[in-house]
Amino acid sequence: MYCTNCGSPVDANAVACMKCGASPRIHKKFCSNCGSAVNGASLVCTSCGVALPSSLQPQSRIYSDQKDWLTTLLLCIFLGGAGIHRFYTGHTGIGVAQLLTGGGCGIWALIDLITIATGSYLDAQGNPLYKQ
Repeated sequence: MYCTNCGSPVDANAVACMKCGASPRIHKKFCSNCGSAVNGASLVCTSCGVALPSSLQPQSRIYSDQKDWLTTLLLCIFLGGAGIHRFYTGHTGIGVAQLLTGGGCGIWALIDLITIATGSYLDAQGNPLYKQ
């Protein structure tokens, strides 16, 4: 194993690198498999082809069909009783149910509003809403 801070060889059970003193697993400059320099946005090491740990990968991903947080929030505020925000995010079955029940007499729409505002609302594909 190699230190991800300085790239020098370290024992697999090492708590700190003997060369630089840093924890060998928390930095983002070097591949822990081969010791070569890597880009922080890389998913695999370009030298050895090994998948990089999730700590070296970008923390927030933007998916091509990811829905906008602000749009969903505004749809829920103004048209929440009709479930339009559910149609926008791909939850058409629940959207129809909200449309027919007036957003569960407003309770369902209020719960959706809270989950959207707190950032815990997911679209139909399970992706979080894109917040700029």
